[in-house]
Amino acid sequence: MLLGLVLLLCAQPREPTSEALHLTARPSWPLEGRSMTLTCETEATSQQLDDQLQFCFFRDDQALDLGCGSDPVLQVPTVWRKDSGSYWCEAKTSAQKVTRSPRIQIQVQGVPVWNVSLETQPPEGQVQKGKKLVLICLATQGTGHITFSWYKGALGLNLETKTQRSLSANFEIPRVTESDSEKYYCTADNGYGPSVSELVSITVRSPVSRPILTLKVPGAQVFPGDMVELHCEAHGGSPPILYQFYHENVTLGSSSAPSGEGASFNLSLTMEHSGNYSCEADNGLGAQHSEVVTLNITVPVEDREELLTSGILEGLLGVLGPTIMALFCCWLKKKIGRRPARDLPRSPPRPVPQASNYVNSAAPLQGQSVYENVNVVSGDEIYSLVYHTQQERQAAANPLRTHTEDQDASAIYFRLKNTSDTSVTDVDYEDAM
Repeated sequence: MLLGLVLLLCAQPREPTSEALHLTARPSWPLEGRSMTLTCETEATSQQLDDQLQFCFFRDDQALDLGCGSDPVLQVPTVWRKDSGSYWCEAKTSAQKVTRSPRIQIQVQGVPVWNVSLETQPPEGQVQKGKKLVLICLATQGTGHITFSWYKGALGLNLETKTQRSLSANFEIPRVTESDSEKYYCTADNGYGPSVSELVSITVRSPVSRPILTLKVPGAQVFPGDMVELHCEAHGGSPPILYQFYHENVTLGSSSAPSGEGASFNLSLTMEHSGNYSCEADNGLGAQHSEVVTLNITVPVEDREELLTSGILEGLLGVLGPTIMALFCCWLKKKIGRRPARDLPRSPPRPVPQASNYVNSAAPLQGQSVYENVNVVSGDEIYSLVYHTQQERQAAANPLRTHTEDQDASAIYFRLKNTSDTSVTDVDYEDAM
C-alpha cells in the first residue's frame, strides 16, 4: 500500500487530454509533395464557446512553425516524408485552461521514380571534338529528394552522383575528346529503389583535315587518250566524308567515303584537260580544300607536225594569196597593153554542138567549139577569160594527102573583156604564155 503511494507521487503528470478535443488530417495518407489540412475539433459547451480559444498544433512534441491562432484549421502547403510523425493539437482558454487532443500518426507517402530516360545536348548524341556535352537524366514521376547517378560504358563506370528535389538533373563534360565516344546511362532513386535509363551512344566527331590530291598517270608523260586517276584523301576527320574533284574550279564529279577512307575519280584525257586540279573534303563540320596540282598533256609528234604544217599553209595563204592575185592581174594588164588586139569575129559563144553522125563524109565537118569563162578581178576592173578550142576536118579529096585523114587544128585564145567598158580583147594562148 505504501509502495503504491510512492509510485503515484513520483510518477510524472500526464498531459491533460479530453475526448471533447481531437485532431483530424485530410488526406489521412498524404502524398509527398502535396498539401495537407489539419483540423482541431472541439465539443465545447455554450459557456466555452463564449470564451475565445487559442489553437496550437504539434508534431513529435514540437510546435509547428506556423504557431498558434484562433483558427482551428491549419493548412500545410507541402509535406515530405520527413514530415511523417505523431501529431496533436491543444486548445487554450483565456483563463489559461489547456485542453489537448489525443495523438494521431501521419505517414507521408512517397511516389517512386519511374520512366527514367537519358537525353543529350547536342541532340542525337552527335558532338564535335572540343565542344561541351550535357547528359540530362529525367524521371517522369517521383517525389521527394531524388538521387541521380551517371555511368559510362556497359560495365557502369560511375561518373557523378547528385541529390536534389527535382525530376531532372544534368551532368556536363566541358570538352569532349575521342575517348568520350561510348555508351552512357543514368539512374534515379528516391528511396524506393533505383530506376535505370536505357543506353545512349555518344559519338565524338572530328572535322576533316586538309586533303591530299594525287594524280596517278600511266607514265612520265601523258598524252590525249590516256586515263588518269585523281585520288583525294583526308587523313583526319570523322566519317562519312564527301569528296569533290575540280578542274580549273569547275566540278568534275564527287564521291562519298562512308568509312572515312579516300576516294578516286577517273578521267580520259583530251588536250582541254591540261591545267590545274584540286579536291575538297567535307563531313558536315567544315570543308577543306587541297593544294593545286598541275597536269601538262604532251602533244604527239605527228599531231604537232600536222598542226605546224596546217598553220604554215594557212599563214602563207592568208599573207601571199592576195599578193599572188594582184601580180597575176598586173601581168595581164601589161600583156594586154603591149600587144594590139586582133580583129577577130565577135560572135557570141555558142554551146557545144552534138557530134556528127557522118564520120566518113567527104565534106568538111562543122568546127566544134568549146568555151569556158573565168573571171579575174583587179581593183575596179573585172576581166572575163574565154577559152575557145576549134576543131576542123580537111576534106577527104585533098590531093596532097595519100589517104583520107582527119586533121585537128586547135587554137586556144583568151577573150579578155573589161567590164568597166565594152571593149573586148582577144589574146592568143601562145602570146599569152
